Amino acid sequence: MARDARGGRPAVPRPRVQLAALAVAGVFLLIGVLGFIPGITTDYGELRFAGHHSDARLLGLFQVSILHNAVHLLFGLVGLVLARSIAGARLFLAAGGAIYLALWLYGLGIEAINPEGGANILPLNDADNWLHLALGFGMLALGLLLSNQVGTGGRLDNPAERH
Repeated sequence: MARDARGGRPAVPRPRVQLAALAVAGVFLLIGVLGFIPGITTDYGELRFAGHHSDARLLGLFQVSILHNAVHLLFGLVGLVLARSIAGARLFLAAGGAIYLALWLYGLGIEAINPEGGANILPLNDADNWLHLALGFGMLALGLLLSNQVGTGGRLDNPAERH
């Protein structure tokens, strides 16, 4: 029987919600790194620290900045840490989904009010807005639907949830 990394109790497969959180966190880390690679990020010379004046585009489509890429990296690292527990994985996916839905609304609002205004601290374009909508709903769905078989129907703080 397989043992965990410390040689203690037998290793058990991770619940799907934790695997989903790890996968999403990994994607955010990958996107954050790719945003700093010339060629994958077109117009790399136009990459700015923050604001809507950064004309660099990840995959030639998504407008990015140094701050935007750093946020993706930070979000991915937070996801890796939170995915260590079922409750943390749920929190990362559900709260992250809510954050991305709010970011989608922010992008729509900025675009409707004044896309060149000073309130636009993140470089957002239509492609970013649609991606944020998909990420928001996708992360919420993963966090809420994949965890309905683990940790529900009983106390939320039972010992299995504390790992």
